[in-house]
Amino acid sequence: MTQSSSKATSYPRSHLLAASGIAALLSLALLVFPSREVEARKTYLSMELDNGAEQAPQGKEGLQAEQVLGANDASPFATDYATPGRDALATDNKAEGSQASPLDPLQKSVIVASGDTLSTVFSRVGLNANALHEAIDSSKEAKRFSRLHVGQTLDFRLSTDGRLDHLSSKLNDLESISLTRSESGFSFKHEQVKPDVRTSYARGVINSSLFLSAKRAGLSHNLTMDLANVFGYDIDFAQDLREGDEFEMVYEEHVVDDKRVGNGNILSARFTNRGKTYTAVRYTSKQGVTNYYNADGMSMRKAFIRTPVDFARISSKFSLGRKHPILNKIRAHKGVDYAAPRGTPIKAAGDGRVLLAGRKGGYGNAVVIQHGNSYRTLYGHMQGFAKGVRTGVNVKQGQIIGYIGTTGLSTGPHLHYEFQVNGRHVDPLSQKLPMADPIARNEKQRFLEQSKPLMARMDQEKATMLAANKQP
Repeated sequence: MTQSSSKATSYPRSHLLAASGIAALLSLALLVFPSREVEARKTYLSMELDNGAEQAPQGKEGLQAEQVLGANDASPFATDYATPGRDALATDNKAEGSQASPLDPLQKSVIVASGDTLSTVFSRVGLNANALHEAIDSSKEAKRFSRLHVGQTLDFRLSTDGRLDHLSSKLNDLESISLTRSESGFSFKHEQVKPDVRTSYARGVINSSLFLSAKRAGLSHNLTMDLANVFGYDIDFAQDLREGDEFEMVYEEHVVDDKRVGNGNILSARFTNRGKTYTAVRYTSKQGVTNYYNADGMSMRKAFIRTPVDFARISSKFSLGRKHPILNKIRAHKGVDYAAPRGTPIKAAGDGRVLLAGRKGGYGNAVVIQHGNSYRTLYGHMQGFAKGVRTGVNVKQGQIIGYIGTTGLSTGPHLHYEFQVNGRHVDPLSQKLPMADPIARNEKQRFLEQSKPLMARMDQEKATMLAANKQP
């Protein structure tokens, strides 16, 4: 190997200087004359920013910026520029929006937190105790502002000299209250929005309980209770429900600005229990009396409801040979025991007159109701009686008469319920209950004209829902 081949190749110093100069010129050219791709990207972004119709409104800048950059499929650079460009554009627009609409220093809002009082809320916006008393003591109605709840918003408008000019608060979706200062003092205003009413459909299949299935179907607690009350004459919800039972209904929804704010009445319903289907339609007679009837016009209402306690557990059935848990001897159990938490409401099984509301031996606190000439019911071991329930008063079916307790000879909180026919104890679970009056003959046609479309609506909705569930 020769000496020249073992050494690194060397270049004249003049060549190196020339190469450095060429590199510098190329770098300067790239700065002065950017590539067409870079220029295209800059032009695209500039066009979007300059287009007033595409700029995002205040408060929604980031979302609108994403829509602008993602919607222009004609630009070859929309996709590969999206990741860095969207965030930058959203941030820039947000900053500009904040500067464009500064908050009015005389308008202040406070969201009530846990532990807040009206005094602390007033203090937070710079108003002292005198301002508070001036506003709240201005009228009896104004004291409603003192009843605060967590999450409630209070909106204040102050005058230039720092006094309260206006105070308002939205109590719920339908109600708002306000105080406005005038020359004669503060004036109170209570506004109520009348919701729109629309009908909706729901269907559910029971897997474990009615409440869980109804919740999955989008029904509120109150609407679920209404459903149970409609069918409470035929179905014992304490022991009759089985897995696979199903329900459906058409009901009213109250809506404000396309937002559901509450529910109205159940218009029609069907409940299949143990393979038997019950139907119900709400109907108001020409005299203004409203009841539920089956599809044939027979009243859903009967002289007695099946269970006087909603969704309680039957802990002991009617038996003539039961061993008493406290007396420890065979003693006829002439009623049904419903175990439920202490304080659970107890309802009168039917219309009648209270023969007793007080202590009755081993029954503890008890109510005895006479229903006409033939029927009598007893409710024992009560914690206490409902307001107004006393010996001699008349009660209506479904009226709360007392609350679950454990008074008298009782091992735990429950209701002991007895049913007598002509002085003889019978099993209320197996007793065939007398029917109420059906639709009057002269109103039958009117009833059918209202009920048939409701039943058809449930058929159609159910078919559509089942077909949609079968699609892959």
